[in-house]
Amino acid sequence: MLHLVNNQYLCALKRYMKFLISILLIAGFIFSCGNSSVENENQDNTNNTSIIFGNTNFVFPELSAPAKVQAVHWGVLEDLFSETKNINGSNYQDLRNLSERLQEYSDSLFKNIPDTLNTKPINSRLLVLKTRSELLFQAAHKDAIDSLNLQNSVSELNSAVKNLIIHLNEKFQKDNIDFQRKEDEENELKKQQRFRDSVMNLELKDQNNK
Repeated sequence: MLHLVNNQYLCALKRYMKFLISILLIAGFIFSCGNSSVENENQDNTNNTSIIFGNTNFVFPELSAPAKVQAVHWGVLEDLFSETKNINGSNYQDLRNLSERLQEYSDSLFKNIPDTLNTKPINSRLLVLKTRSELLFQAAHKDAIDSLNLQNSVSELNSAVKNLIIHLNEKFQKDNIDFQRKEDEENELKKQQRFRDSVMNLELKDQNNK
């Protein structure tokens, strides 16, 4: 009888030990996963702030004086230029926020082109800028950070803004040349007219003297 009780006690003890070991293993696994998640999260947060995107040495062309006047009256053009400069040297979180605003600004510019600037070259550059802004937004809002893709997207956006500024300056330079040519032609016509009037006056005087 005592032998039977001892066997039952040992069986119960073995079951209890197996159960306890299972609980400890499960707890250890959960604890390990928790630590891993925290470590990964901390690592991601560190990466988000330590990686710098863009090129802080990138130089954008200056807007010409007439282009600056137009920029003041053209919605968010100045804001877009300012935010584009800010993405160079930004960390991941800043880049995410900036990409949202840049997408909004470029879309607004493309939909509200002034009649005086609605030329094929400028329209084309605005479309490229809009596309590059959208691609940057998509790259910055992916679940997994792709640093190389983000860096390329920022570089492409820099180029798109640079080309837009160049074409804006060229447009106003061409307008100024055309205006100057027209003014010169008008002055030449006035000069010729004054010469003809002078000749006619002299002929009239000669006739009257006769």
